[in-house]
Amino acid sequence: MNRRQFLQAAAGTVLLARPFNVLSQSIDLIIKGGRVIDPSQRVNAIADVAIAGGRVVAVQSNIAAGATEFIDASGKLVLPGLLDVHSHYAQDEDGPHVCLSDGVTGWVDAGSRGADQIDEAVAIARAAPQPARVLINIGREGLRGDGDTMELELADVDAAKSAISRNRDYIVGVKARLTEGVAIDDVEVLRRAQEVATSFDLPVMIHMGQTASPLPRLLSQLKRGDIVTHMFAPPPNSIIDDDDHMLPEVLAARRRGVWFDVANGRTGHLRWDAFDRIIQAGFWPDTISTDGNTTSRTAESVIDFPNVLSKFLNFGMTLDQVVARATINASRIFPLFHDRGTLNVGAPADVAVLELREGTFEFVDNYGNTRTGRQRLFPSETVLGGKRVLTRVVRPDAGSAGA
Repeated sequence: MNRRQFLQAAAGTVLLARPFNVLSQSIDLIIKGGRVIDPSQRVNAIADVAIAGGRVVAVQSNIAAGATEFIDASGKLVLPGLLDVHSHYAQDEDGPHVCLSDGVTGWVDAGSRGADQIDEAVAIARAAPQPARVLINIGREGLRGDGDTMELELADVDAAKSAISRNRDYIVGVKARLTEGVAIDDVEVLRRAQEVATSFDLPVMIHMGQTASPLPRLLSQLKRGDIVTHMFAPPPNSIIDDDDHMLPEVLAARRRGVWFDVANGRTGHLRWDAFDRIIQAGFWPDTISTDGNTTSRTAESVIDFPNVLSKFLNFGMTLDQVVARATINASRIFPLFHDRGTLNVGAPADVAVLELREGTFEFVDNYGNTRTGRQRLFPSETVLGGKRVLTRVVRPDAGSAGA
């Protein structure tokens, strides 16, 4: 976007004033002149962000103070660090670093490992540069190409409980993949997942779409704080009926506090026609996530978190709404992130600086269907705990994207 468009987009918004004497502080870093978008405070304006001691100390226009370091964010977006609540970055040691360069300053691995290998995933989360946690797969062998729980004994309640007990500080929920061909008995697998989760007051995340059982039967087992992921999966057993009405049980689940998450993914999870019908019905996601891992760069349907966000920006949601679903909304699901997803004064200084480019960009669903959008977000800088981290260089002429 050009400078005029950038200023027009920010015009008319009110920046949250901060009664703070920046000049009295020793400032480590100032991010200058970017369009600050922080839905947690309803901020959308050109401003500077000052950071000291790993914390945000001011968000104001034209901060006139010295600093150890400056980032020129002119013409760019300055957001709270992105939170990816459904990822698979604990599959290998490179995962946390790959997503960090995309602006991801917090993530949750959604059930890559079960009880048999959960210690490996926890070790990667512990060593990650950004805050990270894992969900334990109710299938004790974790993700399996031939189905996590196609043998019902793999949904081992005792093994999962034991694994959580020894990793209570890093396991923040239980994952149950319920797609037909992945779970031999989706109702029983979910029942076992809930038995484990309720023993530790944890949420269950269910992988929905193409289930053997009707979705309403599965939704009836979900409690407040549980998460339905892959919400844009097509039939059978989509969250929307053939007449383009949201299932009453879906609406009831949201009312009782069940979260609905995107989890873009590679195959079988998002199809444009289902996406359009659900968005047009006014049922928007609570959170946007990637379902990404270290190989996502080569997957047209993912690429990176900014690319996944761009899909929603082009096809139904405003920029503020998109940012909220990757920041403040995501922070409300897991206690780990309770003070993240915001640039409020005193918050950890985790910041994603992105470029919003105008042009012609291709976005791909999980079924190879392509559509064209006019805007695309690209990673520029990441600040974690008040310090700049190595960022990924994206070609200026990058003209196609996948989602």
